[in-house]
Amino acid sequence: MNVNQAKDRIEELSMELEGHNHQYYVLSQPTISDFEFDQLLKELERLEEEFPLLALPNSPTKRVGGDITKKFASVVHDFPMLSLSNTYSKEEIIEWENRLKKIADGEIEFVCELKYDGVAIGIRYVDGVFNRAVTRGDGTRGEEVGANVKTIKSIPLQLREGDYPNDFEIRGEIFFPLQRFDALNEQREKDDEPKFANPRNTASGTLKMQDSSVVASRGLDCYLYGLYSKETLKDSHWGSIQAAGDWGFKIPDTNARMVEKMKDIEDIMDFIEYWDEHRHNLPFEIDGVVIKVNDYRQQDELGFTAKSPRWAIAYKFKSEEVTTVLESVTYQVGRTGAVTPVANLTPVLLAGTVVKRASLHNSDQIAELDLRIGDTVYVEKGGEIIPKVTAVDMSKRGLQVQPLEYISHCPECDTLLIRNEGEAKHYCPNDASCPPQIKGKMEHFISRKAMDIDGLGTETIDQLFESGLIRNSADLYHLTRSDLLPLERMAEKSVENMLAGLEASKEVPFERVLFSLGIRYVGETVAKTLARQYGSIEALRIASEEDLVEVDEIGERIAESVVEFFSREDNSKIVQSLMSSGLRFDIPEEERNQGTDILKGQAFVISGVFERHSRDELKSLIEQNGGKNTSSISSKTSYVLAGEGMGPSKKEKAEKLKVPIISESDFEAMLA
Repeated sequence: MNVNQAKDRIEELSMELEGHNHQYYVLSQPTISDFEFDQLLKELERLEEEFPLLALPNSPTKRVGGDITKKFASVVHDFPMLSLSNTYSKEEIIEWENRLKKIADGEIEFVCELKYDGVAIGIRYVDGVFNRAVTRGDGTRGEEVGANVKTIKSIPLQLREGDYPNDFEIRGEIFFPLQRFDALNEQREKDDEPKFANPRNTASGTLKMQDSSVVASRGLDCYLYGLYSKETLKDSHWGSIQAAGDWGFKIPDTNARMVEKMKDIEDIMDFIEYWDEHRHNLPFEIDGVVIKVNDYRQQDELGFTAKSPRWAIAYKFKSEEVTTVLESVTYQVGRTGAVTPVANLTPVLLAGTVVKRASLHNSDQIAELDLRIGDTVYVEKGGEIIPKVTAVDMSKRGLQVQPLEYISHCPECDTLLIRNEGEAKHYCPNDASCPPQIKGKMEHFISRKAMDIDGLGTETIDQLFESGLIRNSADLYHLTRSDLLPLERMAEKSVENMLAGLEASKEVPFERVLFSLGIRYVGETVAKTLARQYGSIEALRIASEEDLVEVDEIGERIAESVVEFFSREDNSKIVQSLMSSGLRFDIPEEERNQGTDILKGQAFVISGVFERHSRDELKSLIEQNGGKNTSSISSKTSYVLAGEGMGPSKKEKAEKLKVPIISESDFEAMLA
């Protein structure tokens, strides 16, 4: 694969994966299986590793991905709640172990535990007393659901005597015991109420109920298995969890093989095979096995990627498969104009849920499967979550099945579709008038990481668009009480909240306003870089491609996209209208002067534990003063900032490459 082919494929994969993330995490309407998503993600990871300069700043590989509701207080995690990388084979586990051995010093011991199919939770204790409970959310910020978690009887409100830290967090998984779930559905059937689809989704919905007494009646349960604290813990994951059991927590049962220590791959595979065979005998659902490096020092040495810890991985069990009939194919248009075909199926029960739809991704997949309307198709749920059409049962193909012809025009605006050379997707080029593209841009504008406007959501955007009140994001700031009150479901209070949210959004900093514009390839990181470099929208608007590529981490693709965006009259009008409405399109002078260029051009790797600063604080100081943080040591590394317990392998590599190793005090002196 040459550079141009890699560039196109990276862009295609990034766009497709972000679309699936939105379907799954935001809309709760997944269209592909976990397995297929993971394969696409791994392909992207491989390409970015082979062509690092082509990696997009907002790549799905850096994402932690997801969205949160606003029913409960939003809380920033003291320790990011990252997801785990997935694997599906022994070979992939071996590859993972080999990567660990190249970084970590000494023999590696592993801990294997069950991957519970529930809701991740982080519970904080202060002086041995339950303080709060926060959901994963988007990994950085979650929802405080302590009142509901307190109703789970297996979770202690007061710890026993022990050597626990004064302030710590314990993480685990809240789940719905199968017996309780079945009983709940039986009662709902008697009451002529619809049955719940599966235990995991029901557990998630239960945790977000407003009435804690209802939560208490449901009988949720929880296993806890991970300790986090700024204070010194035990030497190992195993030691911490066993200590947690002594403190009164419900931890995985070692006697029942729910958690085990081991040192080689064969023992790991034995554990996996055992639970793949016996998982249906458990009183709760699991969908795999989690493998962790046991030693905390080695965990620290291995570190994290932007999305997940390097020292842990999840093995996912193979998915269940059923057959059903392909009744029709419809087409969805996304914010970028990408068209996705969707299979409409005869409803069929699969892994506890009724499946009616599945993504077909693009015309190439339809052709490869040789799909016909009326075909009997195989459908599976990778990771028992997201449905996917995998094959056609040719033995059941009758003479009456209809050949499937891919559409030539947009199903929303009837514009002739295009397909760029080397790309799998068809696109609608009518981004100025195609309704789902327009609404998609506005939904991006109001999203949490962009303008984060209280009182506005996807349904409201749809309602305002259909009523003719808005045609672009700038129109939102011209809405009045008299416009909104006549609309359905628009009470006085909701109107007040929306208008207050719009007014409050005028204080959102320039970097987020820039991100909210939806310029292609300008994600959060790039928006921050451009905002800091140019200081205002006016300076950025007149920048040439040649100027832009001179900015650190801004490549030709991004530069071209930025220039093209501002060259369009419709975009300029929207920006001008937003400026007139009072949004922040510059960085105040006093804020610009807060940072320095002392560390400009310097790349740092941080390793170990420090006395006066956390690692996150040090990273922030490096960025504020013009430096750059990197995760691994190379010839391009300027300094290794080393604290207590620096990994021996990192030290050896730094010395080999003659990279200076500096202390916390040395670093402070550099900033003085």
